[in-house]
Amino acid sequence: MTVTIYHNPSCGTSRNTLALIRNAGIEPTIIEYLKSPPARQELKDLIRRAGLTVREAIREKGTPYAELGLDNPSLTDEQLLDAMEAHPVLINRPFVVSELGVRLSRPSEVVLDILPNPQKAPFAKEDGEVVIDAEGKRVV
Repeated sequence: MTVTIYHNPSCGTSRNTLALIRNAGIEPTIIEYLKSPPARQELKDLIRRAGLTVREAIREKGTPYAELGLDNPSLTDEQLLDAMEAHPVLINRPFVVSELGVRLSRPSEVVLDILPNPQKAPFAKEDGEVVIDAEGKRVV
């Protein structure tokens, strides 16, 4: 089974998500979306398959969101996608794709819902939050 992550190595949530995928014994296809952004149709498909609206898939923090006036509720999905294409940093991250589905993995442990393999070892996020216990079970 292949797993693909649309990854930003500068993002802690993205790094934690990648680590959880690897903790399941999976080496995913890694797409650094700031260097290789998804094509418009691919982005629309990711958003749709993740069960999100285009607006829910936009990242506000650390982006030109406010300067571009993207908080305007009258903007259409196509206008928002135009902005995401022009400024890939506006694409929220990380999107993860597996045969079990697509998720915007925020928080990172959302990825566990679509991984085909169980976690192989305990896991804590970079901030120390325990996500997987010593028995490989998800901590709720």
